[in-house]
Amino acid sequence: MKQKIVFSTLLLMLATGICAKQYEVSSPNGKLTVVVNDDNGIQLSFKRESIILMQPSVIGINNNNKILKAKTTAINEKIVAPFYRQKEFYMEGKQLDLRLNDGFGMQVRAYDEGVAYRFYTTKKGEVIVQNETAKYQFDADARVWLSYSTNDKEPFAMAFQNTYDETVLSKAKDKYAFLPATIAVGGMKVTILESDLRSYPGMFVKAENGKLSAAFAPYPKKMDYYKWRGMSHVVETESFIAKSQGQRTYPWRVFAVTEKDTDMPVNNLVYALATPNQIGDISWLRPGKVAWDWWNDWNLKGVDFIAGINTQTYKYYIDFASKNHIPYIVLDEGWYESAKGDIMNPIADINLTELIRYGKTKNVDIVLWTVFNVLDEHLKEACEKYSAMGIKGFKVDFLDRNDQTAVEMAERLAQTCAKYHMMLDYHGYFAPTGMSRTYPNIMNYEGVFGMEECRWAKKTTDMPLYDVTFPFIRMMAGQVDFTPGAMRNGTKKNWVECYENPVSMGTRCHQLACYVVHDSPFTMLSDAPTNYEREEPCVDMITSIPDVFDCTIIPQGEIGKYIVTARSVGGNWYLGGQTNWDERDLTLTFDFLPAGKTYQCTLFCDGINANHNAEDYQVKTITINKETTLPIHMASGGGFLMKLLAK
Repeated sequence: MKQKIVFSTLLLMLATGICAKQYEVSSPNGKLTVVVNDDNGIQLSFKRESIILMQPSVIGINNNNKILKAKTTAINEKIVAPFYRQKEFYMEGKQLDLRLNDGFGMQVRAYDEGVAYRFYTTKKGEVIVQNETAKYQFDADARVWLSYSTNDKEPFAMAFQNTYDETVLSKAKDKYAFLPATIAVGGMKVTILESDLRSYPGMFVKAENGKLSAAFAPYPKKMDYYKWRGMSHVVETESFIAKSQGQRTYPWRVFAVTEKDTDMPVNNLVYALATPNQIGDISWLRPGKVAWDWWNDWNLKGVDFIAGINTQTYKYYIDFASKNHIPYIVLDEGWYESAKGDIMNPIADINLTELIRYGKTKNVDIVLWTVFNVLDEHLKEACEKYSAMGIKGFKVDFLDRNDQTAVEMAERLAQTCAKYHMMLDYHGYFAPTGMSRTYPNIMNYEGVFGMEECRWAKKTTDMPLYDVTFPFIRMMAGQVDFTPGAMRNGTKKNWVECYENPVSMGTRCHQLACYVVHDSPFTMLSDAPTNYEREEPCVDMITSIPDVFDCTIIPQGEIGKYIVTARSVGGNWYLGGQTNWDERDLTLTFDFLPAGKTYQCTLFCDGINANHNAEDYQVKTITINKETTLPIHMASGGGFLMKLLAK
């Protein structure tokens, strides 16, 4: 009788669809295992060996998804990565392909470096995505690092620039946070990112009941303009998040899993999961450093003309760039009338034709700043005009949203600019999602609490803490337009807010280290040329650092405390280190160097008085080999920069 009851119960479960299906896929090294089941909708969890990293978490698209069938395949790919943190790398993984009901499917991948999944559609015609569900379940006592939206009233409309709130998940603020987000669990870190974001809104998360629940900006229904910049913004939205036509894939939801903090800045999952190059030949692209005007407020001194947004000032920037072998200058906001959105006509004080001509004689090219939608609304004519004149690209600013139409705009700009051989620097933009693999003409991205914040920051702002936190989290997603290079530097005690003549937080060597610590193939020199002219050793060191590298490693570091980054190109090595406001003593080892080789090392390190005067530094020349151990002292908010040239 008991056996009959059990058998009858099983038949009833099968008849009513209660019997859930469960599937597993493991990483090539067998350590990471992902489990997917459709008990009460799709649930996904993963563990590393015996440690559960994410508990069963409800995910889905549009409805209560069910698994119909499954297939497992191997992933093995060599990825060529121009302008990335390394020129090429290999990715090996395993993929579970799940066909779902209602014309949807799901791919789940397990790599040694982490886990990823995405949905796709198999049906024809228009597809409306009402919502995508994700309720990621972690230990409520887990430490998390979250960057919250800075707009409480309209949380999906902001610049994606904020410091990290390091807290316990159960005590996180009731606010939307933008990605990436990091969770410490089981002695490891899990970082939530996204990749291959195309024609779809980006993900936010919010802490609730021990979960990080996903949210997405709704699809815009009505737009308007802010008068002062001609910048478009959303004033009314639809009830859904996305719409598209026909069969397509949706973005990858990425969980980078790292055992050591030093693995975080060099995790390659976001880049690897993105769509490969869609623009073809890229031989015309040239990374490089940029003399920048805006941060220093066009603040020249000792010149015989009125400095500002005018031809004479920019010729001075060109002369400085040429003298120091800097290939670009930027004409930032003000070269056209922002309030009118008149990108097709420079202001009267700017003779753009003359500046381009003059720059060519000095081997210096020009990049033009613009608001995102202003360029988009004049896209073909602007590209035709300015590429023909000799402009090399655009610094595009103030997107300040990541709904579907904003993401589509970013891709449209990249496609069109590539046709005219124009590069892009995406400022006022969310953290990258692999689009620089798809469109390599996108050289850089902001989406970072960069040094521009020092122009209006308060004394309580802790930039050195952020500087040794974001490389572990934000930089997993890709390049950062942090805009370093300040020659006016302040200690924790004597830093002052100054919009017109800004001061960085931390030491001079903390600033110099940025040029190695940051993934940034299109990097600003943010200070005024006349400030740099008094600091020739620092300028020479900055401009001697390459813009792209063969490989990148993190020999030492701990999130929120300090970082040491080492990069190589052509047999030479470049190291940069930074600390938070705590003084720090390190012993550098060089076991990553090849045996039997020696290197001439030029070291810029904090001076003995750097805790009192943040601009104090020393220059040392020493010989380094694989067996060398080198003690380094970093002052409060300090750092170091060294280059190792093979003998």
